[in-house]
Amino acid sequence: MVAAVDARSADGTATGRDWRPIVQALEKLLDANRVMRRKEELLVYECDGLSSYRQRPAVVTLPKTTEEVAAVVRFCHEQEIPFVTRGAGTGLSGGALPIEECVLIVTTCMQQILDIDYDNQRVVVQPGVINNWITQAVSGAGFYYAPDPSSQLACSIGGNVAENSGGVHCLKYGVTTNHVLGLKLVLPNGDVVDIGGAVAEMPGFDLTGVVVGSEGTLGIVTEVTLRILKSAESVQVLLADFTSVEAAGGAVSDIIQAGIIPAGMEMMDNFSLNAVEDTVATNCYP
Repeated sequence: MVAAVDARSADGTATGRDWRPIVQALEKLLDANRVMRRKEELLVYECDGLSSYRQRPAVVTLPKTTEEVAAVVRFCHEQEIPFVTRGAGTGLSGGALPIEECVLIVTTCMQQILDIDYDNQRVVVQPGVINNWITQAVSGAGFYYAPDPSSQLACSIGGNVAENSGGVHCLKYGVTTNHVLGLKLVLPNGDVVDIGGAVAEMPGFDLTGVVVGSEGTLGIVTEVTLRILKSAESVQVLLADFTSVEAAGGAVSDIIQAGIIPAGMEMMDNFSLNAVEDTVATNCYP
């Protein structure tokens, strides 16, 4: 792998082109406090959860609406300026890593839950909404949002859509693509399109399924219609002890073969159990 050369002046600003008129134009599209250019501001956006690779963007923008995202994208397209989208930055794949001399479009200011429809079990949210916020918003009415990645307290729905995130309960309830009904998408030229709809099975090609998991390569998601589920009336947890990993694996196969689909199944070997006991001392394992 050849490392990209970061051409910057002594104060850390990009030197490949004159960014002053670009920043001024972006400030007209948004406002000055949502266009970041100073070195200390840009440092925060050098990487996502994959901190082994870093690249400072030239400018960071913080749009709040679909129209603002489209305006920034359209401007970058017309000026032939590369741009990268970033959500909460919790991903471990480097998907939000900026490229040299780029505009970074960050969706963390797009945090509105736009609509909740309990009768039809769906919500409409902006991409900056944190995964767990949806369950918090609907739990009082007996609903929840099923995909539960390990970073659900910090990761955003836009990133979940880009990466097709799952979680420990995906065995029974599926991953993000199984819960996305529709999308509003800003294309690379700034055009805005609506994909999918309010029901799971729309006529025509499954364009929603194409976009979910595409890692932001097809456009920027600015609104998502999601399916919510009724909360279970009761939840039971079973802990089983096996004498070998092979025996535990066989039990998993037997459970699935019997047509029993639990919300999730996890296995810990003896090494892991000892590590837990040494740290927490629960004394609850067989």
